[in-house]
Amino acid sequence: MPDPSVPSLNDVVGLRRGRFHYFPVVPGKMEFARAVRRVILEERPKVVAVELPATLESVYLHAVKRLPQMSVILYADQDDEEQAIYLPVEPSDPFVEALRTAREVYAQIVFLDPDANERPHVPDHYPDTYALNTISTEQYVEAYRLYPQERSEQVARHADGIAWKLQGADPMASTLVVTSLNLLDPVLDAMERPQAQPFSRKRTGVQLLNPHPACLAEITTDYPRLQEHYEDYRREMKDENAIDRRRVQVGVFRAAEKLYEKNAGERVAHWQRRFLGRYARNLAVTTQALTANLFDLTVSARSIVDDNYAWEVWETGGGYRFQQETSSVPTIHISGDEVWLNTKRIRLRRRLPNEKRKLRPFGLKKRAKEKIPGEWASELDGDSICSYPPEDLVVEGFGQFLKKKGKSILSEERSRTEPFTTSLLDGIDMRETIRNWHEGRVYVKEARKVHGEVGSVVLIFDEDREGKYQYMTTWLGEHQNESDMAFYSTFPFENMVGPGIGRGEYGGFLMSLPARRMHNVWFDPDYDFAENKPERLLLAGIDYSIQKYVVYVAPKPPRSVFKNIAARMGRTIIYIPIGQLSPLTLKKVRVVHVLDGHDKRKIAKEFLW
Repeated sequence: MPDPSVPSLNDVVGLRRGRFHYFPVVPGKMEFARAVRRVILEERPKVVAVELPATLESVYLHAVKRLPQMSVILYADQDDEEQAIYLPVEPSDPFVEALRTAREVYAQIVFLDPDANERPHVPDHYPDTYALNTISTEQYVEAYRLYPQERSEQVARHADGIAWKLQGADPMASTLVVTSLNLLDPVLDAMERPQAQPFSRKRTGVQLLNPHPACLAEITTDYPRLQEHYEDYRREMKDENAIDRRRVQVGVFRAAEKLYEKNAGERVAHWQRRFLGRYARNLAVTTQALTANLFDLTVSARSIVDDNYAWEVWETGGGYRFQQETSSVPTIHISGDEVWLNTKRIRLRRRLPNEKRKLRPFGLKKRAKEKIPGEWASELDGDSICSYPPEDLVVEGFGQFLKKKGKSILSEERSRTEPFTTSLLDGIDMRETIRNWHEGRVYVKEARKVHGEVGSVVLIFDEDREGKYQYMTTWLGEHQNESDMAFYSTFPFENMVGPGIGRGEYGGFLMSLPARRMHNVWFDPDYDFAENKPERLLLAGIDYSIQKYVVYVAPKPPRSVFKNIAARMGRTIIYIPIGQLSPLTLKKVRVVHVLDGHDKRKIAKEFLW
């Protein structure tokens, strides 16, 4: 079965007019660059005519010779002498690809643009070209031609100039015409009548520059890592899956994850990987795109993980191994603001460990250290363990927050929205009103009260598929306002931070009130059918809850069987995806200090940070 994304000689029906084969493209998009290359290699035309400025022909051909190194063409704007115009020359641009492949098949190259406009292509908003992975080029072109942009006087003059150049081309040679999709129909109409020679500018002071590798992510149309994959595909003609945008996106996330673990010393959880793809997809949808660009990927990384990981994503996606800092042409640092209009900005605040000594501000507590290795571990006697009270307050406060959030989610699910008639009920539903603005009606909301309270909270950071969290214990609240708690964590006494004080990291925990009721959850045979640690905690949370609701926060919802178990016991599970919570807050709550005896509480504040 033929691949619909591969153009054939029968594609784009109706665009062969005599010796001319018109092949419309979307400027700057890799999918059309791939399509142009295939068509030229299949047809071997005598002439390849491209919609590029004739006044820039020599510098464009020079830039093509430099590929795979990218270039930037710089020239002054004659309408505003204080302004300069930058034109990136990228391997995944279909016009640049047409020039490269035409040279390979020894075809004559014709530059069609009379250069009477500020830019070489008339701007337009095109459907996402990722669609060419599932539909043919013909279907894409025909769908666009049903709803073309309005023709202006500028577009008509532009098309007339291109038609004049085509009418003067070799009358005996087969010609492939590579033009922007939004100029296709104006050019076809202009070819139906004789054209006079158009006005053209004389460009002076045109420069060819080598963009510094660090600025490529800001100035390229498709992000550099994607173009690097395209260059590899072009050279070796690999499987086209190698340049699938979504596969490359996953590759960027994975490569950035390794750097994140190396540089920041932290890891991306599996649930975060899943949310990264979903968040990036939703960002793309807001701009009517099918796939995310590098900016969207970076925003997703910062929102789901943190700024350090977002930095690694930006650096990985902006990497292009073919670009050199020095070249035969001058190297330049330029920003996206100088090349594009309406650029977006994102501020990343990296926080990396620094082993170098720094001047310490006066009064800052110095972190204590062991005089001899093993000194603090020798303070362990194993008679009892306890928590650190200030840390308990933080965890209890977060538990109260989760209880309120769980009830609010349940209240939202049970609320009812209807058009305003006689009563405002509990207020105007702004979201629904805006969504149905075309109806000219106001929608109001009725919030239905949730009866009952939350008895237990289960928070799962990591399902522990790799067996990292081997320390499992249950401890009881010391007073009426402190919850009983069962948790699994890393072994705290492998990381001693003070005499008899260990520091661990929660994998998950259960909190339940009232206090002093919980037996050892990890050895209770009633929960032996649980398949993992999170399920055991959830079963215990249902069992020990004296209230109707149990809040369960985790990367993924519990199995349906647990809802049945809860229902039989008169309980209801409220699931909250952990991705909805602040990553910074979760990092603070996730740390646990275990003290070897109550006597260590007197000195703990001197060693904890």
